[in-house]
Amino acid sequence: MTENGKSTTKPRLLQKGDFTAGARLLWISSLALIIGAACAVVAWVLLRLIFFFTTLFYSGRISFEQNFPWQGAVFQNRALMWLSVLVPVMGGLIVGLMARYGSDRIRGHGIPEALEAILIGRSRMSPKVAVLKPLSSAISIGSGGPFGAEGPIIMTGGAFGSIIAQVFNLTAAERKTLLAAGAAGGMTATFNTPVAAVLLAVELLLFEMKPRSLIPVAVSCAVAAALRPLLIEPGTYIHDFAPHAAAVPWQAIACASLVGLFVGVFAMLLTLAVYATEDLFHRLKNVHWMWWPAMGGVVIGLGGILQPRALGISADVINGLLGAGPLQNDYIGAALFTALVPLLLVKAVIWSTSLGSGTSGGVLAPLLMIGGGVGLVVGSFLPPAVGGDAKLWALAGMAAMMGGAMRAPLTGTVFALELTHDINTFPALLLASMVSYGFTVLVMKRSILTEKVARRGYHINYEYSVDPLEVVSVGDVMTAEVVMIPAKTPVKQVLRDYFLVAGKGHQAYPVVDAAGKVLGVVTRRNLLEDWVSVGLNQPDEMAPAADVIIAYDLIHRDPITVYPWESCRTAAERMAEHGVGRLPVVSPDEPKMVIGMITRSDLLKPRARSVEEEGKRERFIGVGTRQGK
Repeated sequence: MTENGKSTTKPRLLQKGDFTAGARLLWISSLALIIGAACAVVAWVLLRLIFFFTTLFYSGRISFEQNFPWQGAVFQNRALMWLSVLVPVMGGLIVGLMARYGSDRIRGHGIPEALEAILIGRSRMSPKVAVLKPLSSAISIGSGGPFGAEGPIIMTGGAFGSIIAQVFNLTAAERKTLLAAGAAGGMTATFNTPVAAVLLAVELLLFEMKPRSLIPVAVSCAVAAALRPLLIEPGTYIHDFAPHAAAVPWQAIACASLVGLFVGVFAMLLTLAVYATEDLFHRLKNVHWMWWPAMGGVVIGLGGILQPRALGISADVINGLLGAGPLQNDYIGAALFTALVPLLLVKAVIWSTSLGSGTSGGVLAPLLMIGGGVGLVVGSFLPPAVGGDAKLWALAGMAAMMGGAMRAPLTGTVFALELTHDINTFPALLLASMVSYGFTVLVMKRSILTEKVARRGYHINYEYSVDPLEVVSVGDVMTAEVVMIPAKTPVKQVLRDYFLVAGKGHQAYPVVDAAGKVLGVVTRRNLLEDWVSVGLNQPDEMAPAADVIIAYDLIHRDPITVYPWESCRTAAERMAEHGVGRLPVVSPDEPKMVIGMITRSDLLKPRARSVEEEGKRERFIGVGTRQGK
């Protein structure tokens, strides 16, 4: 039963549940299913476009099969190798034109743009971005850009999710969920890492971990993973990897922390390099940003001549670092410093330069390559007695780079596991990722992803915790002694006896009938507005009206109440929804009987308790003292 829009049924304990999800969850999850299927198709299209442009730019022919820049005809003929410098310049020029005359939202590596859409744009993204982002990224990567496909697919999948949400007239929170579902589905379709993609959405995009968002994101990732084998051949990134047959010894796990520390340092240097380059381009006041990707293309082209394998997504190099694929012995032993270190340095330089120039591409694949390479280099200095091997250090470096550079340690750990199915390395990967994460958290204010958003004037806080308002009930902070106004009290008496009492007047009072049931709330503002509107500020002319108007006439709407067992967060949301600063607290047994009042000031009490727990140091067990003293 309901009365004045409020339930009169006696609340049961089960009414205060663990979660706030409702039936809308089923509808949002069904839309996420469609988005996950679309992400698998988008990933297939983008990868084929990358292969197409790579073959076109570097071999002058048409093919949609996987191909790397260094395999192109330009690099096979030494007399024509110098022409390879022009290819990234051409690609950068095309991307710059697309960004200026199409949409400047295609600039960047995807995840910061998705973050900005969530934080600033209420999770609204345009269809134009969904088309231009994958196309511009394919051109950028196909022309030698040292990026990965995951960033563009993440943004394109997010754009598709946002568009679906806009078509079906969803709320901003639901749009955010579907945007994250599209982004995670895109990552799943690229790497076949659904659990890591869900964690990426939680750690970087959702800013929450609730069933209303977690379940749709997981549905999208599961569908994308199920459809991926039907569209994308296995081994696009990792193939022929042999997992460890036995558990990694404790000595190797301990040494993984060293890998994490050095990779964390390198993650810091990469972040500084990217934004130092961006600052350098921004100093070019007389050069329009449309030309910056082409200028960055010059550096890419020169780096490609020195190290052709540094161009493109470098999936073959990632396989080689893990001891798999045709390059499995090319970066071990003596080749570590003659082949790998120069490759890493060139990759880092051209990647940071091109990213700072504002071209389009992803960061995950380059970070994997650089992190794996740094892990191999660090591991080469460790004594054989620790029990680790080259692929362990490379894998730990990859996980640590995601933990440090992207500030996503759980995503990095699970991503490395899903990529290789090497469960025996789990403790080492977790430790390396957390050490790198801890180092960058202590020495850097922001990550490589959030720095771009911060430079646009928006702060992101990635410290998730339970809201103090959620764990404290209304009954714990309410004022139990409530002064109530009888409904038939004349308005002049209301003013004199309640609002003008020196040192005791409140901003609002509940108005009750003869049985003590609440009819509404009269506030000081309501009283003053009504006082002027009926002319009560002119007592000589309106004295009769002053005698007729009573407290009940000052009520502007039905009472908005709260139960003592409801959380302070529910009370705060109800206040915000109705634009009020206080709520009558009613009895669970008699929903019209007022047992207390809760105000905005009362809502500060849970936060004050949280501040005390964070800052107050206490000793309950004495040191060097006898019990009882």
